[in-house]
Amino acid sequence: MSALLEVLSCGPAVTVQDMGREGFLAQGLTRGGAADITALHEGAALLGQSTQLAALEMVGMGGSFRATADIRIALTGAPMAATLDDEPLTWNASHLMPAGATLKIGGARNGTYGYLHIGGGVDIPLMMGARSAHLSAGLGEALSAGSSLPLGKDKGNGTGMTLPVENRFEGGCIRVTTSMQTDLFDAETQARFSSTAFRRDARGNRMGVRMDHDGAPFTAAGQLTILSDVIVTGDIQITGDGAPFVLMCESQTTGGYPRIGTVLPSDLARVAQAPTGAALSFAFVDLEEARKIEQRAMTARAALGGSVTPLVRDPHDIRDLLSYQLISGAVSATSNPITSEE
Repeated sequence: MSALLEVLSCGPAVTVQDMGREGFLAQGLTRGGAADITALHEGAALLGQSTQLAALEMVGMGGSFRATADIRIALTGAPMAATLDDEPLTWNASHLMPAGATLKIGGARNGTYGYLHIGGGVDIPLMMGARSAHLSAGLGEALSAGSSLPLGKDKGNGTGMTLPVENRFEGGCIRVTTSMQTDLFDAETQARFSSTAFRRDARGNRMGVRMDHDGAPFTAAGQLTILSDVIVTGDIQITGDGAPFVLMCESQTTGGYPRIGTVLPSDLARVAQAPTGAALSFAFVDLEEARKIEQRAMTARAALGGSVTPLVRDPHDIRDLLSYQLISGAVSATSNPITSEE
């Protein structure tokens, strides 16, 4: 029987997520999957396992969890307060979670989406090729107290590792390319869009994030006559009140609002993770530059495993001390390592 992760208590929006579903746009289903794909890559690097394994996505806050066997865990994404049997845990690191121990994950200190990864992944049944909950499409469900999740077989054994992370949890400059309807916005409107200081509105979820701003609304020529056509994740619709709305991983697949641009995939996590009120701006890049940016982002994600380093901690505070390799590099106390031929 596989190990189980038991949910003792739970925030209102904790779901199982992986890389999502490809190939269903024609049936009206977007990819879904983790709102912050980079966080999945980070968790996989910390545990030395596949990026295709499912993890728990926690929106704003986590919950309390217990496992029926010793498991390895990693914490990535928006930093949240975390303890194991009331001992604090380092975020963006891997840890041993003994059977019966209680893991508590509180509110986000910054950002929006935090992730709990488990060695072997969450092994719930596949639905249309993925384990991700896609709530707007009726696939899967949010977790609740009393849930038990089966875990996959863990092929690794190392813990106590950490990974440097670029801060993507405070908004910032978001790079965009032109969209099918960018030309419907005159040059002055496009320039004003690029120079406007936006704020992440409280109205946002896995379907989309609204941008608030001071000043006149944005409008496009003939916007009331636009026919609905295909939508892609990252499109920036200008809604009826003139506010930009960035479409996220669970967006609709068609729409009729004019789109002023499309966020680069590598910058979508910055939009998703921006907390309410965070400052954001948008900068246009041409398609060739966008291609180079995405290639660099893919290369960086693939190289994350090489950036993992041991987590430096006081041995007195390490509950999983035996999982650390403490004697690597030991030398003889009597022989000279410089002159010895052995």
